[in-house]
Amino acid sequence: MKFALSLLFGLSTFFLACSCERKPTASEPAPAPAPAPAPAEPAPAEPAPAEPAPTEPAPTEPAPAKTAPTEPSPEQAQKTMPKRKPFKALSDEQLRKTLTPLQYQVTQHEGTERAWTNKYDKHFDEGIYVCIISGEALFSSKDKYDSGCGWPAFTKPIDKGEIETKTDFKIGYARTEVRAKTGNSHLGHVFNDGPPEKGGQRYCINSASLHFIPKSKLVEEGYGEYLHLFAGKKETPE
Repeated sequence: MKFALSLLFGLSTFFLACSCERKPTASEPAPAPAPAPAPAEPAPAEPAPAEPAPTEPAPTEPAPAKTAPTEPSPEQAQKTMPKRKPFKALSDEQLRKTLTPLQYQVTQHEGTERAWTNKYDKHFDEGIYVCIISGEALFSSKDKYDSGCGWPAFTKPIDKGEIETKTDFKIGYARTEVRAKTGNSHLGHVFNDGPPEKGGQRYCINSASLHFIPKSKLVEEGYGEYLHLFAGKKETPE
C-alpha cells in the first residue's frame, strides 16, 4: 500500500511538471538562435622590410688620355738647348788615354778599319754622326746610304766647312783623303761613284772616326740646332 501511494505521488508530480512547460503557439515565432560570433580578423601581417634601393656608383672622372711625347721644334730646342763644351785640343798622351787603340790608329795615323765588321756600316737610325775627337757634327743619317763597300757611306757632309780634303798616295795611286778640320783627324776618303741624283759623291768613312747622336738625344746632348734636318719624311736607305 505504501509503495502504491509513492508511485502515484511520483506520477502526479511528473505530469504536473510537464503541464507547467510553456509551448509556443503557431502565431508566435520561435526565438531566433543567438548569432554565431564573427570570426576574428587575422592580425595584419607585418610588412616585409623593403629592400634598399641600389645606390648608383658615383661618376668617375675619365682617365686623361695618354699622349705620345712630342719632340721639341727647332725653335724650342734653340731656347732650351744646353751648350756643348768648347773643344780643347788634346795632347797625344791624352788621345791615347781617351781613344781605343783602333780609334787612335785610324784618326791619328790614317789607318783603315776592317770592312763589313765596323760599328756603323749597317746602322741607319735617325741622328747625326760627330767627330770622335772634337764632337763637331759631320754627317747626317738623312744622307747615309748602303753603298755595299763595307764602310759607312754618305752623299755629303752636314757642313763642308768642317771637312778638309787632301790627296794621298798610300796605296800607290791618288785618292782624296777626308779629314775633320776641328779635330784634325782622319775620317776616310771621298770618291766620285756615289748616287748621281744626289751629287755623285761617296764619302767612305771609318766608323772608328765617328760618334753617333740619335735624333731623340740631340737637344739633351747640345745638338738641338740640327733637329731641322729631320723635319721632313724619313727616307728609306737605298
